[in-house]
Amino acid sequence: MTNKHVILTGDRPTGKLHIGHYVGSLKNRVMLQNTGDYDTFIMIADTQALTDNARDPEKIRHSLLQVALDYLAVGIDPAKSTILVQSQIPALSELTMTYLNLVTVSRLNRNPTVKTEIKQKAFGESVPAGFFIYPVSQAADITAFKADTVPVGDDQEPMLEQTREIVRSFNNIYGQEILVEPEGYFPAKGLGRIPGLDGNAKMSKSLNNAIYLGDDADTIQKKVMSMYTDPEHVHVEDPGHVEGNTVFTYLDIFADDQAKVADLKAQYQHGGLGDVKIKRYLNDVLQAELKPIRERREHFAADPAGVYDILKQGSEKANQVAAQTLREVRHAVGIDYFG
Repeated sequence: MTNKHVILTGDRPTGKLHIGHYVGSLKNRVMLQNTGDYDTFIMIADTQALTDNARDPEKIRHSLLQVALDYLAVGIDPAKSTILVQSQIPALSELTMTYLNLVTVSRLNRNPTVKTEIKQKAFGESVPAGFFIYPVSQAADITAFKADTVPVGDDQEPMLEQTREIVRSFNNIYGQEILVEPEGYFPAKGLGRIPGLDGNAKMSKSLNNAIYLGDDADTIQKKVMSMYTDPEHVHVEDPGHVEGNTVFTYLDIFADDQAKVADLKAQYQHGGLGDVKIKRYLNDVLQAELKPIRERREHFAADPAGVYDILKQGSEKANQVAAQTLREVRHAVGIDYFG
């Protein structure tokens, strides 16, 4: 390890990544990686994904490669960032077990992120135990690499607070400042989550309302032309609403020429600008943004063995770091009986 700040971030491999992931986290990761100020660990969290997909492991296995391709396509550089696979780091399981002894069931029940996700997934009374305790697993992930910086969305702050509580409890109980309290690195205001194509607040595979980083040009165009705008804007001459209009939300995020976007908004609100015209402009903007990403993705996809080798090397490097943390934790607890 160096004296640099340490980043731990990642994604569950439950499908290809979409432009919401790109805006909300991937662009930030590339930017932080390229500063040279951080040791960056990017985790494909397959163990966590299995907590609610244990009966469909092939989904996780297939998605692992897809997520790795998306990482490489957006500019995650294995020479600058360590890309690892969670299940290949044995120390994480033991750290999770150790930390579970420092957390109560009632505290886990109060975690608002977990409560929201349990409701979204409609588990009812059948919440998998692994899913219920995944904030503790996340704490193991973060502390194993002594990460002090965790790029996340605003909705993940309760998870970070749970990690900080575990760190403080461990260091206090065992009298050693071994574990590091992490801070969140949040996306710019308004970029934490972009809406789905249908206007839904959430872009997701399950809602079939996403543009994926690997989508071809025709698919992107079809999706853009089907986007939700303003249901009251029936005729071109009708004044239209910009607020809540998904096309303009995307233009605010992706268009470089914000003066042009401002002009289009004024025309749309006045009347005389049709939805087709603004969608065509958005299509041009997205095509320009996503074409180089798609081309890099196709390049790496032509050599899946090479991608798996990147994951293997990254996991081996990460394994050494996590194993050292585990040795320190075992020593602090007093269970390193045999040296």
